[in-house]
Amino acid sequence: MTSPRTTLSLVDTDPAELAVDAIVIGVHSQTTEQEAGSPAGALLLASGAESIAAAFDGKLTETLALLGATGGPGEVIKLATLGTVTAPVVTAVGLGPEPSGAAPAPETLRRAAGAAVRALAGASRVALALPLPDDADAPAALRAVTEGALLGGYRFAGYKTKPQPARREPVAEVLVAVPDAADATAQAEVTRAQAVAGAVRTSRDWVNTAPNELRPPSFAEAVSAAAREAGLGVEVLDEAALAAGGYGGILAVGQGSEAPPRLVKLTYTPEGGGNGKRVALVGKGITFDTGGISIKPAQGMWEMKSDMAGAAAVGAAMLAVAALKPSVAVTGYLPMAENMPSGTSYRPGDVITMYSGERVEVLNTDAEGRMILADAIARACEDGADYLFETSTLTGGQVIALGKRIAGVMGTPELCERVRAAGDATGEPAWPMPLPDDVRKGMESEVADISQVNAGMDRAGHMLQGGVFLREFVTDDVAWAHIDIAGPGYHSGEATGYWTKGGTGVPVRTLLHLVDDVAANG
Repeated sequence: MTSPRTTLSLVDTDPAELAVDAIVIGVHSQTTEQEAGSPAGALLLASGAESIAAAFDGKLTETLALLGATGGPGEVIKLATLGTVTAPVVTAVGLGPEPSGAAPAPETLRRAAGAAVRALAGASRVALALPLPDDADAPAALRAVTEGALLGGYRFAGYKTKPQPARREPVAEVLVAVPDAADATAQAEVTRAQAVAGAVRTSRDWVNTAPNELRPPSFAEAVSAAAREAGLGVEVLDEAALAAGGYGGILAVGQGSEAPPRLVKLTYTPEGGGNGKRVALVGKGITFDTGGISIKPAQGMWEMKSDMAGAAAVGAAMLAVAALKPSVAVTGYLPMAENMPSGTSYRPGDVITMYSGERVEVLNTDAEGRMILADAIARACEDGADYLFETSTLTGGQVIALGKRIAGVMGTPELCERVRAAGDATGEPAWPMPLPDDVRKGMESEVADISQVNAGMDRAGHMLQGGVFLREFVTDDVAWAHIDIAGPGYHSGEATGYWTKGGTGVPVRTLLHLVDDVAANG
């Protein structure tokens, strides 16, 4: 199921003369110091909208303030222009306090563009006249605005069968006002934004799909079809191939469901071999997680359709890799299974022989993600990788420790720092966490090489237990990072910024930034 796409282009026409349904401008809130010398209630107009302000005879910010605008981040206020400019509506989006001597941060612009485009659903053609610097920061700012606009225009196609009169269609076309629409650097940012946002939207579509329509075989088919169309190499292991290959973890988790498990491998090879480095991306693909025999509480279980958000992110990121063509080899591994309780389910107390040959004692069947990831990680290391990035909605402990917006990162310290920096650059924040020896000690098993959770069923350090377990399956010569997105992978609240309710697409943009980083810097 494909959601409608918003198109995007650049324009260098005076914003006041653009033939669009709405023109978006930025406004800043005032600091205490600014208020002392400004009229009560006045706002500060952001750069880029000077001609709009002139058309209102200098009364634009005053009028917006009378309508309740404060300039707070993400706030959206609409004003009828009554013919003062070509567009019938001016939409002011808040950017927060004006930065001293600098343009707003890229993430501020990204969220503002997303909020404005989302609020203008129902309009066909919208222009953004947001502040863009004219220095070295210009590409990052333009990238943020274009990504935010495209992602803010996302809406899942859904399954409604009856007309929804009050439901307005997403904005069809977005124009971004820039000094020079023909500038090669600016055009390159548009091309990248379309590929990246397209991947995020695809990831969101997969996550938002009803779980009865996206079980492991159909998920594998959807990913494979998209990957082949993009020109990627595709290998799909079905249940027979998984059994023959010894993928004990994937098979154990999947054996409770009538929909058998899969392992999808996607391969991108750069022209000329690239820079010689190899990147592996691994994503958890539990298409629905009941917890298995260790069944979850019913409350909120419907959100467990999002337990394949890691695989969705990796699969979608590989599609963008194919389009962007970085000079580094990238391979994606998507282990897929449905964790269901039945007479054939794996049980607490089972000992599973993994793809690596290591034997794992199962203590909790709801710790299934690490079982399928361990097999995929071992395969990725066997195939050869210099850097391995794995992402998964792995533990509730991530949400408890870091909340709904910040991912937890564990692994090789230097690589964790690169993930943190990539998250900062893309607006997908991540925070490095430790892998203490005492956590590993608590996972010793009397009958196997390791138990998949703490032997005392202790929830302390729950997020860290996931990372410690996965570390067992990474070979010493591979730098690796585990990115736990249990919170950021799915947004259950009201739409905000460029996030809509449902799948977020995190961490597609982080993974692509990391691929670019390895391509450029090794």
